[in-house]
Amino acid sequence: MSRLFGTDGLRAKAGDFPLNEKSVFILGQALYNLLARKNLPPRVVLGRDTRESGSWLEECFYSGFVGAGGEAVSAGVITTPGISFLVRTNGFSAGVVISASHNPYQDNGIKIFSHRGIKIPEDWEEELELDILAGDWALLRAEKIPVKINHSLRKDYLDFLRQLFPEKLKKKLRLVVDCANGASSEIAPELFRSLGFEVIPINNLPDGQNINLSCGSLHPEKLALTVRKEGADLGIAYDGDADRAVWVDEKGNVLNGDHTLFVQALYLKEKNALKKNTVVATIMSNMGLEKILEENGIKLLRTKVGDKYVLEEMLQNDYNLGGEQSGHTIFLDYSVAGDGLLTSLKMLEVISEKKRGLSELVKDFKEFPQILLNVRVREKVPLAQIPGYQEMAEEVKNKLGKDGRLEVRYSGTEPLARIMIEGRELKQIEELAGRLAKVIENYCGLIK
Repeated sequence: MSRLFGTDGLRAKAGDFPLNEKSVFILGQALYNLLARKNLPPRVVLGRDTRESGSWLEECFYSGFVGAGGEAVSAGVITTPGISFLVRTNGFSAGVVISASHNPYQDNGIKIFSHRGIKIPEDWEEELELDILAGDWALLRAEKIPVKINHSLRKDYLDFLRQLFPEKLKKKLRLVVDCANGASSEIAPELFRSLGFEVIPINNLPDGQNINLSCGSLHPEKLALTVRKEGADLGIAYDGDADRAVWVDEKGNVLNGDHTLFVQALYLKEKNALKKNTVVATIMSNMGLEKILEENGIKLLRTKVGDKYVLEEMLQNDYNLGGEQSGHTIFLDYSVAGDGLLTSLKMLEVISEKKRGLSELVKDFKEFPQILLNVRVREKVPLAQIPGYQEMAEEVKNKLGKDGRLEVRYSGTEPLARIMIEGRELKQIEELAGRLAKVIENYCGLIK
C-alpha cells in the first residue's frame, strides 16, 4: 500500500509535506512521466475548490507538468465530479482536482482521475509516490508558469447536467441550496435557475477560509432553519467539492445519503431500470435501509467505506445505483463519479414526477438508532493490538445480537478512529460506544 495516497488522494495541511510547493511541483512532473510510460498523451485538465491554498497549489502542479513538456488546462473553480466528466468527454489522459472535500480550509488535497474519469489505481499512486519521496529532480529550478484557464469547460459540464432533467417535469419548486462556500457556490444556483427553479442560495460567498465552516453537508442545521423560514420545497447541502449531497425535506427534517438510495432504488425499480434489483452501499449504511429495501424486493450489498469501493463493486458486477450514507451517490448510467448536482437533479425528478414532498417519499423508511463516535488518535495502531479492544468489541457484538452492528475503522484522511454502532435501543448503543471509545482513547488517544 502507498504511504502518501489515502482513500481519496493526497491529503495534508496546505504547505506541509506532501502538499508543499516542491512536492506538488514534483508530482506534476511525475504525472507527466507516468503518462509517457503508459503511452498516453500528456494532456490533463485541472480544477479546484475555493480554499485560499488552491491557486498556488494548482500553479505548482501546472508548472511541474507543463515544464516537463505536458499540456494542461484548468477549468478554474469547479466540482470534483465536474473534472471526472471533463476527463471522460474531452480527450484528456488525466484529471487533477485540488480539494480536501469536507475538511476545513487549512487542509487541502490532490485527487487524480484516469482517462475513464475514475480515481487512478494504486499501482499508479505508488509510482507517483516514489518520485515525490525522491524529491531531487533537476526541473525544480524551472520558473513557475501561469495557469491557463478555459472557462468553456465549466459550461460543458453545466450543459451535460441540464440535459439530464426532463423538460416535461420543469416546475417552479422553491429550493434552498447550501453551497458550503465551496466549489458549488456559483455553479449550483446557476444550474437550478436555468432549469426554472426558484433558488435561495446560502453559504455561497467563499473567502478562501470559510469553506465547510459550520455549513454544508456536515452542518445542515442552518439549512433546516432556512427551509422552514422560507417555506421551501427542498433544501440541498453540498460539501466543499460538491461530490456529496444531503437533504432537508419540506418539513425541515435532515435526511442523508441512505434516504437518497431508498428513494432512487424504489423509483428505478418501478421503471424496471434498477439493474439486478440491487443497490451498493457501504458498511456505514443504516440497517433500516437494508430492511426496507428487502421488503421491496431489493438487495443491499455492502463494501468498505469509500466511494471508490462502491464504484469498484458497481463496475465489476454491472450495478447502476450505489452510494454512501454521507451523501455520495453514483448513478452509473450517467457518471462514474459521486456527483451532488446530478444527484440533486435525480431527486428533483422524483419529487416532480410523483408530485409528493420528500417527507412523504421517505415516510416508510425507519432508521435504526445509530451512534457515530470519532476518537482523535496520535497514531493508527492496529485495532487488534490495542489491549482490551477485542474483548470489548466481542462484548458489544454479543449484546447487540442480530438486531445491531458494530463497525470500527480508522479514517483514511484524518487521525481519527471512527466507531459506528447500531441497535434497537439508543441508550444501550450510546453506553457501548462510549466504553469502546474509552478503550481506544486510553491506549492511543491524542494527549490533550
